Amino acid sequence: MSTTLNPTNTFVTEMNSWHGQTIGLKTVEALRRNRFEAAFFETRDETTNAVLDLISAGMEVAFGGSQTAKQLNLQQLVLDKGAKILDHNAAGLTQEQKLDVMRRQQICDVFICSSNAVSLQGELFNIDGNGNRVAAMAFGPKKVIVIAGVNKLVADEEAAWQRIRTIAAPINFKRLNRPNPCTKQGICMNCNLPTRGCNIYVATRRKPPLIDFSVFIVNDSLGF
Repeated sequence: MSTTLNPTNTFVTEMNSWHGQTIGLKTVEALRRNRFEAAFFETRDETTNAVLDLISAGMEVAFGGSQTAKQLNLQQLVLDKGAKILDHNAAGLTQEQKLDVMRRQQICDVFICSSNAVSLQGELFNIDGNGNRVAAMAFGPKKVIVIAGVNKLVADEEAAWQRIRTIAAPINFKRLNRPNPCTKQGICMNCNLPTRGCNIYVATRRKPPLIDFSVFIVNDSLGF
């Protein structure tokens, strides 16, 4: 049985691609004005190739619990290049060993993560539970690479925190099986449970001056 391409689906794909490219390029321009190294990529393959160009054998590379990086299979690709992965979620680690790896991640060669939201003004917005991810994004590693799909681009700071409260945080804590109210209501309820993960709020308005910092925007929906 033959099948034909649905022209409506093709049109929708083209329009989504146009929109992602339009706001993606605008965001990259703003990031560069804010002194970040920034680039826009149409495909996942282009993005992973750009990341791998910055990785050399023997480097210590860490990942900030990024679902975006997992979707891109970056940990395995980086490992294939001969880099050493600092993974605090590796199986078999004791709590003390896990904390030791998290501390070592703060001074690694390359720290790869995503951002909860990126504004069209070229600013990054993130929440963190323990602070290890946002700490590494501010100071310590020799290089930071933030990868964000166009689904994380927002109009301004208010929209950034709104996205985090209604999308990023609830989905992430559902992934972690936290008993927090947001995993039942679907939006942040500003809880005060010990399992709360929205403890540290960070707005990065300009490139941290002592870090080589790149932001890669991808014309695709990645992470949450």
